[in-house]
Amino acid sequence: MSTPTTSAAGPPSPSPRAPGRVAAVRGTVIEVDLEGGVPPLAAALTCRIPRGGSVTAVVQAHVGPTRVRAIALDSTRGLPRGAEVWTDGHPLTVPVGRGLLGRVVDLLGNPLDGGPPVEAEARLPLRRPPPPPAERRPWTEVYETGIKVIDLFCPFLRGGRAAVFGGAGVGKTIVLTEFIHNAVAEFEGVAVFAGIGERSREGLELWNEMQRRGVLDRTALVFGQMKETPGARFMIGEAALSIAEHFRDDLGLDVMFVVDNLYRHVQAGMEVSGLLGRLPSRVGYQPTLAADLAAVEERITATHRGDMLAVQAIYVPADDYGDPAVTHAFWHIDSALVLSRDVAAEGFYPAVDPLTSSSKALDATVVGERHYEVAEEARRLLARFEELRDIISMLGIDELSPEDRTVVARARRLRNFLTQPFHVTEGFTGLPGRRVPMAQTVEDTAAIVEGRCDELPEDRLFMIGTLAEVSGG
Repeated sequence: MSTPTTSAAGPPSPSPRAPGRVAAVRGTVIEVDLEGGVPPLAAALTCRIPRGGSVTAVVQAHVGPTRVRAIALDSTRGLPRGAEVWTDGHPLTVPVGRGLLGRVVDLLGNPLDGGPPVEAEARLPLRRPPPPPAERRPWTEVYETGIKVIDLFCPFLRGGRAAVFGGAGVGKTIVLTEFIHNAVAEFEGVAVFAGIGERSREGLELWNEMQRRGVLDRTALVFGQMKETPGARFMIGEAALSIAEHFRDDLGLDVMFVVDNLYRHVQAGMEVSGLLGRLPSRVGYQPTLAADLAAVEERITATHRGDMLAVQAIYVPADDYGDPAVTHAFWHIDSALVLSRDVAAEGFYPAVDPLTSSSKALDATVVGERHYEVAEEARRLLARFEELRDIISMLGIDELSPEDRTVVARARRLRNFLTQPFHVTEGFTGLPGRRVPMAQTVEDTAAIVEGRCDELPEDRLFMIGTLAEVSGG
């Protein structure tokens, strides 16, 4: 019998040697009695609905010698007790290969774009182990995003894991979409987008953006939308990773892997855990929170066979960065870009907080001495400005010393300069988008912190690309 990793397109045929019956249906949790013993964990089950159709489920627990508890990936409406169940013991698989490029699919590879069935080269299990350490390639190269505040304070790494943290409505998806816009045009590889529990409207907007930029034929979009069952939303990230790993390891291509939103993966896992009757852990999260995140994050890496550039949006519930899901995610991230509601309220976009954002690449041995020194001086300037804000609000700026007044003036110019008009928001702002090289960002920032722009009105630095736009140089 062929294995799921090499079989042709289409779901693996269920084997009649392992029949069973539905013993109980509790929402999307199904208990099944199987003849001849139980299949392994993560095995796929096919439950036949008497009036037509079927429900796919995945084994989550063994509850007896012949009984398993599974989580359904489809609606269980119409599925009665006693319905037939079949399994071949193989794990759930997803189609992979070049046939997915330009397509929008769900976690089973079914098209969501109204097109024909996907022509797959092979099928891979959704749940796979991360590559062994010997196969991983350490990151050594910074990836320019063209977004000034990211390239200066939080540079992204080829082969590293970058994340955009922020609460609701502070611009995570906009930053992610601008990154895709800047990266895909020059990226010599393929892009895989995982939409985990997001709105269908956002998926449509991304699909239209990719089509408009002419890069849809190099992009695979995998969606598990809000309307899907918790099990489907929980496994969509793993399905997208299997597709990306095939491009990286089997085809030897560089892969840009984008996730929106990783917190929905955690949220779906919490729902699945509750449905299975597990006792919750801190703040109601599943007791397997750390393992659930690690199962996804440890697979996101570059190998000696291909590169992977990964950027993830992570929702911060109630703007609480002490939330367990957020703190566990921070453990895995190499470049953490933090969006601030306070910065957004002041009208500075992208609403990045440079003082809490961090990157392992912001090191003199990686970005160079000049970049590191300029970034540290800019951070010192902004940190001193934050210390002085309370004094200014109570006593006024005139009560500051001449040195502090100079610091405040330069910090304000720097904050204005770090705003940037995006290409993906041109239709809303009326401002043409700017992409700024990293070296130019460093030199322009140095000019501000060193005082060479003290004579420029600070409002002229707002929403520009480079200083040359103001000075005319």
